[in-house]
Amino acid sequence: MALGFETGQATDVGCRRQINEDALLARPDLGMWVVADGMGGHAAGDFASQTIVAQLDTVGCAVSTEDLLARSLERLQRANDMIRTRSGELGGSTVGATVVAVLAHGPTFACLWAGDSRVYLFRKGQLVQQTRDHTEVNALLAAGTITQAEADTWPRKNVITRAIGVDAAVACDQVQGTLEQDDVLLLCSDGLTEHLQDHEIAACLGNLPPQQACDALIRETLARGARDNVTVVAVRCAPPFDGARASEDDILDDLA
Repeated sequence: MALGFETGQATDVGCRRQINEDALLARPDLGMWVVADGMGGHAAGDFASQTIVAQLDTVGCAVSTEDLLARSLERLQRANDMIRTRSGELGGSTVGATVVAVLAHGPTFACLWAGDSRVYLFRKGQLVQQTRDHTEVNALLAAGTITQAEADTWPRKNVITRAIGVDAAVACDQVQGTLEQDDVLLLCSDGLTEHLQDHEIAACLGNLPPQQACDALIRETLARGARDNVTVVAVRCAPPFDGARASEDDILDDLA
């Protein structure tokens, strides 16, 4: 089944940061959407995220999902090397960024990621996280070292365990799936999920077109204090939905 894509995108520096270290890429013509989040508090996080996006923007037209994955991983390694060179120029300061990408070819898609930026799939009213955060707290949970209740208040819950630019070789995880008409994929930096719950994200994706949903998610995050940069990209599988949608104001009222 051939699918088209309707894309929305938005990013904001937030309420407390001076520089937006997030970067995004939306290339529906290539079947690629990306969010990169420069590592907060480190030198040149904006350079790292922009380098990742710039390299992935050169993948060209792939012949399959596997080809697109291979091209993307090669570009990420290039970005990784460039970021590490920049780190050396800065005297060895840690420079890096998380990355999450959705790669689509025909009815199949793949998610590729390193770090704690996320991809969600909204399908038939259900929102399911496709990625698994590469964080210290998730590693402790998986090992059974801490409970979920402890994880919720863990003092180092935002410490990431993978990023582009930190190690010599890129280490990404990936999952693959099949797309259906009216699916919506959401890519986001952790600036969004720090403030909004899954059911609130689902309310926007289920009732607003992609660009309006992105704008609403950013606006609500800012209203709640936006402690970090925040970036969202929403991708809806066409043909467009032609039934009645709730108004944006109605959805925002529900979030309040």
